[in-house]
Amino acid sequence: MRTRPLGATGPAVSVVGLGCNNFGMRIDAAASAVVVRAALDAGITHFDTAEMYGGGRSEEFLGAALGARRDEAVIATKVMRRPKGEPYAPGILRRRILEGCEGSLRRLGTDRIDVYYQHFVDVEGSNAEAMEALDELVRAGKVLHLACSNVTAAEIEERAAFAAERGIAAFTAAQIEWSLLNRAVEAEIAPAAVKTGMGIVPYFPLASGLLSGKYAAGQPFPEGTRLASAPYFAQAATPENFAYIDELTAFARERGHTILELAVAWLAAQTGVSSVIAGATRPEQVAANAAAASWELTPADLAALPQPPAAA
Repeated sequence: MRTRPLGATGPAVSVVGLGCNNFGMRIDAAASAVVVRAALDAGITHFDTAEMYGGGRSEEFLGAALGARRDEAVIATKVMRRPKGEPYAPGILRRRILEGCEGSLRRLGTDRIDVYYQHFVDVEGSNAEAMEALDELVRAGKVLHLACSNVTAAEIEERAAFAAERGIAAFTAAQIEWSLLNRAVEAEIAPAAVKTGMGIVPYFPLASGLLSGKYAAGQPFPEGTRLASAPYFAQAATPENFAYIDELTAFARERGHTILELAVAWLAAQTGVSSVIAGATRPEQVAANAAAASWELTPADLAALPQPPAAA
């Protein structure tokens, strides 16, 4: 599989990464290990998890599954902000970040985290305190690279400017929700990441499954799927989006591909994208995600792509 640098200063990562948010929630340790092995064997080197996924079990399952193959992987995990309702006081963010890192290292069974994300911005806390604590982890060798997720364009630029001003470790990537059905980041957030040298790591590339090819307009969502269990994810299942999905499916089929492959390949073709995070619960899903990485859309393909509904 092709690899790309993660931003201006990060490690090389596979164009498609494995999202491990299903580990410990939808699949157990044994099934997670099968998925991880399938990913490694398919050339996927980028593994994305977080301390909050499965209450820490995602990190545990990933670390155990990698085992002796740990050095084949770029492990990215994320630290949460303060617990909701806990008032901010100086030192709280530093403690949360340092303790979070120690917990992640322990659960992953590793001596370093390759990419450590600030999962959400603590809007009431101190950006300086958070970034200095993260830099402390880099200087200690516990974290190799820093990144942010779920951020605004202003927050991206603020963090880049602060790191440059203080001479501390800068963020090398920004993880953001982006798909053919969710294009909001294209106005400001993606350009800010490119401007500051952060590699873009899109998540939910299949729009929570709507771009997987397994859903049809007017049909109930299969039990156990994300769309069936969470109204937030199902809100994109509009008649307009299903009509657009039909157009995209035809576009992909004309070129010998599936809509899933189009969804991933289109993101990989966007300026600044380093790696597309795609989740999986079965080896065959890993294989489908990996296959998408081999399709490099041409300028003619991109120009001919059907345009999304106005609200996308």
